[in-house]
Amino acid sequence: MALNKAEKIQLYRNLVRARAYDRLFAGLMTRGKLQGFYHRAEGGEAPGVGAFAFVREDDYVWPHFRGHAVPHMLSMGIDVRPFLAEHLGRKAGMCKGLAAYHPFSPENNLYGWCGSVGFLWHVTAGYAMAAKWNGKKQIVMASVGDGGTNRGLMHEALIVAKKWNLPVVWIVENNGLAIFVPNEDVYDVDIADIARGYGIKAEVIDGQDVLAVAEAAKEAVHRARDGKGPTFIECKTARFYEHDMGIPDLYRNVPRSKEEIEKLRERDPIVICRGKLLAEHILTEEMIEDIEEQAQFEVAEAEAFAEASPRPDPSLINPSTLYAD
Repeated sequence: MALNKAEKIQLYRNLVRARAYDRLFAGLMTRGKLQGFYHRAEGGEAPGVGAFAFVREDDYVWPHFRGHAVPHMLSMGIDVRPFLAEHLGRKAGMCKGLAAYHPFSPENNLYGWCGSVGFLWHVTAGYAMAAKWNGKKQIVMASVGDGGTNRGLMHEALIVAKKWNLPVVWIVENNGLAIFVPNEDVYDVDIADIARGYGIKAEVIDGQDVLAVAEAAKEAVHRARDGKGPTFIECKTARFYEHDMGIPDLYRNVPRSKEEIEKLRERDPIVICRGKLLAEHILTEEMIEDIEEQAQFEVAEAEAFAEASPRPDPSLINPSTLYAD
């Protein structure tokens, strides 16, 4: 479904913002300030930015943990500052600094996620059942990595969604590696082919092209909202860094080479989008510079906001009461 000029500019803006936040989170992790861990998004921002651009506040969402859902939340218009504060263990966080990396925005029907990879399938099918029964034309937008498709839960959810004509859009952010297991060691077909086998509308798109992702997602959202059932979109994307910070960046048991990463960087989603919008005379060099400056100002303000927030009251976490009768 075609995108208008304003939508294209906003998609580019959100790509730049997502990259700026990713580098901020990574820097904080390197300096030992982040709670827990961090899964970098750089190189794979386009699926989250593009797919979640057309959801309403009352739609149900389950974003992917790549970039800890920041690319997805930015496109939804969710304020990322409380999420950054959550990562720093501060009271201004989404969960008062007690949940580390779990996103929580009930006003946007975002209720976090589960540490069990691939757990989303039956949960989001349940969300879709609720959305259908509500009769408000709500839809479900859910995103998962290729590693999260390797569960029987996916097949159960696909069957139910098709048979009951549920209003759900599933986005697979396929960066080719489930931590360090390459796609070809698991599948002999595109993952979208599995959904097609159940009669679900499915397609494979260039996940480095945020405009292609957004066009596919926009159409899928309209289909779901019009009662035409589920859609499955496999985005072939990439990640420029290891699965999560601090672990080896491996392909099977072999470190990925600098040459391999440089090859991936030739298809940087920001560069691809910028080139297209310059060619269409939608962006100018002045606009590009302004968008970059605004993104840097935004992340600096977000960091200051999070750092200014106090730590939670220690009495909220009292080990002596955790297992009390």
